[in-house]
Amino acid sequence: MLTHPYAAFNQLEYDTTIRRCKTRPVKVGNVTIGGGHPVVVQSMINEDTLNIEGSVNAIRHLHEIGCEIVRVTVPSMAHAKALEGIKQELRQTYEDVPIVADVHHNGMKIALEVAKHIEKVRINPGLYVFEKPNSKRTEYTQSEFEEIGEKIGETLKPLIISLRDQGKAMRIGVNHGSLAERILFTYGDTPEGMVESALEFVRICEYLDFRNLVISMKASRVPVMIAAYRLISKRMNELGMDYPLHLGVTEAGDGEYGRIKSTAGIATLLADGIGDTIRVSLTESPEKEIPVCYSILQALGLRKTMVEYTACPSCGRTLFNLEKVLHQVREATKHLTGLDIAVMGCIVNGPGEMADADYGYVGKTPGYISLYRRREEIKKVPEDDGVEELISLIKADGLWVDP
Repeated sequence: MLTHPYAAFNQLEYDTTIRRCKTRPVKVGNVTIGGGHPVVVQSMINEDTLNIEGSVNAIRHLHEIGCEIVRVTVPSMAHAKALEGIKQELRQTYEDVPIVADVHHNGMKIALEVAKHIEKVRINPGLYVFEKPNSKRTEYTQSEFEEIGEKIGETLKPLIISLRDQGKAMRIGVNHGSLAERILFTYGDTPEGMVESALEFVRICEYLDFRNLVISMKASRVPVMIAAYRLISKRMNELGMDYPLHLGVTEAGDGEYGRIKSTAGIATLLADGIGDTIRVSLTESPEKEIPVCYSILQALGLRKTMVEYTACPSCGRTLFNLEKVLHQVREATKHLTGLDIAVMGCIVNGPGEMADADYGYVGKTPGYISLYRRREEIKKVPEDDGVEELISLIKADGLWVDP
């Protein structure tokens, strides 16, 4: 007799809380990634780092709307030196926002300069010791592979020691689209290649007793990104490593699909318990990324930074213009942090479907709105007064703050 795969479900107890993988805490200025701390939100300015005033304004704006660590790019030594002025200006005019700087393409000297001024350096293993691909090559011998590995270790050593001795952090940021040639020859263009590329750098750091590391496995294709993060999580567990992971779908694009693509990758892994910091990469102004990050975290119950709205999709039973009223309720209450508010069009969906909400706004009688505090109906009011009366109820409970 065949057993249905879901036959045992009613015998199990389900915990709706996401159980995050245990990782070590990594300090980045006054922010901690991993170690059970809330998932950290990151973004990146698109200002030229040489423009100190413009960069300071961009960093400050991102931080003010919820970005906790801000990334900048340092393509030259001049850009690296400009970081000193950016940090000084932030401290004098705002606050000391944690900054992570991108270093690419033989950026050894640049990275050492960067390490003097900011809290975290991001390097890409595929580009940090960059070698021009050889179109005539057909294989890498084991000795060639190891020889380049030794060169990487020698090149990376001064940066590791500098960061270690200053108590600063490094992100080993692997990108699917920029794996080193010898990794591609050995492992192919695969999640396994991405993982081995990261682990090679991790081992070099560990050899030098540096463990203030964050790892990322970014790809523009969501299935590749998910597979790579799951594999690095599995491999670290096997090796006794516990480094926090930075999640992101790189080059996700813009608009609705860019947001959906990023959410598909990031949320899937967070639901698995994988991930300690996130960045949504959109081809839009950087401040557009922050609301998406917080929406992902709120939807999964990992952070509560705004009102959670529950609303039915509307149908023939709906007794008022649900879309219009939901907009009115949201505009009136969106500044209140931490509340759950339900807007339901009829008695079928409310109050049953909104049992977990702090407040409910339900159409039970044509022309009237029933207002609920959790499961209890408090009063029935004319439809035109519904939003105002909801606000009055929140105020009576002492939970209202002015916008």
